[in-house]
Amino acid sequence: MSSDPIDGKSGGRAALAPAIPGWAAPLRLTVNGTAHTVRSSPETPLLYVLRDELQLHGPRFGCGLGQCGACTVHLGGVAVRSCSIPVSAVGDQPVTTLEGLGSPDHPHPVQQAFIEEQAMQCGYCINGWIMTAAALLDKTPHPGDAEIRTALSGLICRCGAHMRILRAVRRAAARGG
Repeated sequence: MSSDPIDGKSGGRAALAPAIPGWAAPLRLTVNGTAHTVRSSPETPLLYVLRDELQLHGPRFGCGLGQCGACTVHLGGVAVRSCSIPVSAVGDQPVTTLEGLGSPDHPHPVQQAFIEEQAMQCGYCINGWIMTAAALLDKTPHPGDAEIRTALSGLICRCGAHMRILRAVRRAAARGG
């Protein structure tokens, strides 16, 4: 048996891959500035690869249909729903997750504004709101209320923290976030 290019061990998944239907050659992804090699079926949702193979838990499974936004990531700088994008569609575009946006010591301006405004209640959906707001502010640094509401309109928060979320996005925009 050959050595697995992922873990270097003989008899690893690479050795089995040709015999398993749906498995493909290793895919290379750049996630949060780091190159990764993953071995997933090409149709596997990007969300599953991020969570299960790369152990990144910012993007969350919410609806599985791309309708709630809990799984939002940046793909080539654009906010997208990772539950509805097959990993093979990523190509050479860089992926940024909530973990890559900022850090506990140096939060992104949108993350900092959400903290200061106490914009979340349970926190399950926070990933979608922050990632979408950050993409909006990258594209439109000083959006008006209508632009903010339009950008965030496809997201769901069951806790009803919408007014605090809007304040947080306004605060980040005021700081040039």
